[in-house]
Amino acid sequence: MALPPPDPQFVLRGTSAPVHTLHFSCGAPEPDIPLLFSGSENGFIHVWNLKTHRVDTALDGHGRKSVYCVETMGSKDRLLRQPGFLRLQLVDNLFHCNSQGRDQRICFWDLAEGRTSLTDSVFTEHVGFCRCSLLKVAQGRWLIAMAARSLEEVGSQNFDLEPDQFLFVFLMSGSDFGAAIQDVSLYLETRGGCQAGHAHVSEVMAVFDFAASGDKAEEWELGELSCGSQPVLLAGYEDGSVVLWNVPMGKALSQLICHQEPVMSLDFDSEKAKGISGSSEKVLSIWSLNEQQNLQVYKTHELVNAGISDITIRPDKKILATAGWDHRIRIFGWKKLKPLAVLDYHTATVHCVSFSDHSNPRDRLLAAGSKDQRISVWSIYAQT
Repeated sequence: MALPPPDPQFVLRGTSAPVHTLHFSCGAPEPDIPLLFSGSENGFIHVWNLKTHRVDTALDGHGRKSVYCVETMGSKDRLLRQPGFLRLQLVDNLFHCNSQGRDQRICFWDLAEGRTSLTDSVFTEHVGFCRCSLLKVAQGRWLIAMAARSLEEVGSQNFDLEPDQFLFVFLMSGSDFGAAIQDVSLYLETRGGCQAGHAHVSEVMAVFDFAASGDKAEEWELGELSCGSQPVLLAGYEDGSVVLWNVPMGKALSQLICHQEPVMSLDFDSEKAKGISGSSEKVLSIWSLNEQQNLQVYKTHELVNAGISDITIRPDKKILATAGWDHRIRIFGWKKLKPLAVLDYHTATVHCVSFSDHSNPRDRLLAAGSKDQRISVWSIYAQT
């Protein structure tokens, strides 16, 4: 007899607005405190202490614009943020958050020793709702995918952010397929496999190259990085298609129609060269990438109710979680897409799901953020 679905391990309240994005930062050893970052519709970023279940810090600088993406990497020293979207990222030993919002800026914040001061900003000239993606391609070198100014723009722009940091922006047209880009998975294609990052990108893609070691970033005219790998984007489009892009060449390599409605979210397993996407319809689409870089349908799975806000594959590649418009979180086995559990707690649309990065598997958690202004945190590892 199957075990009943678990209840949340605990629930976080106090955002005072719908929660659009979540990201854990729990991988550092003691005495670092495990944290959960949430971004809300009212423009606040809440930093939750997972030991006390309380907010350690609330950042307000978004002009009441929605925060749609949060991610942390490394030590908690510096922050880069842009109202509307939040992406926290590490450049060597620096802690950054980059986000994209209605104020068209990327802002840098200093969070060291409890500070929350704005240190720099970059004006992007983009107005929209899209999430950024970070991918480490070499030591001190990072790629970010994000929306740019328009569908038609193709070009490049450079920014000197501060000493020993350089930001390289590459803009790609999203108009080739006559539809805006909805979601993107960014990864490195290498001889020995792939390394993945995740993003949600709308309209035009831009890629940032952080060179934190002091060397300036150069254009990848040959489409080859010094580490012998190439950055590649998997983009989900408004017309229901998924497209594989070669980033340095700005060239679409393969296109696959996966949905009859706009792609709302996708994630990619670079180890298995297999991805999954969801839309506003009742279908999850699983697709694969062959050695010739052609996308092909692997299988589909019909849902009970329509609408997927977010999809994320757990880092160990064993299970995945979906955030549903029907207020539910669904857990599937990733190998065969076998339904494992339906987590029914929220009273409104679930906007986002995120798996924690605890080093001990027994400590790992799943968090879900909802329109009902609550964050449910689940321990499902014992059951899966």
